[in-house]
Amino acid sequence: MEDKNKKIDESWKETVEREKKQAQQAQDKEQATTSIPEVNFSFFISTLALQASIFLGDIPNPADNKTQVNLEQAKFIIDTIGMLKEKTKNNLQKDESELLDHILYDLRMRFVARKEGHNDR
Repeated sequence: MEDKNKKIDESWKETVEREKKQAQQAQDKEQATTSIPEVNFSFFISTLALQASIFLGDIPNPADNKTQVNLEQAKFIIDTIGMLKEKTKNNLQKDESELLDHILYDLRMRFVARKEGHNDR
């Protein structure tokens, strides 16, 4: 009778170990498919531009899915991007410099348009 109980106990342990391995493999696979994007200058600038777009009220805030305008915060981020442009002058690759110029111009124009529309209210 004891041998039979031992086999049942051992079988249970094997099943648990197998399930742990399967769970770990599934977790590893999920982490591999949801990995963090590569850190580079273009991604960093695009992330700042996204934040500015949220504060300009162009897209909803992903935290609460609400759209609101905060021109002070938008200006802060736009000015930060402008400062980065000055500090990185002659140190960027051509595509990075062009992206920075394009994003900065676009954000500044949208800020001015939003500010003019905001003051009319």
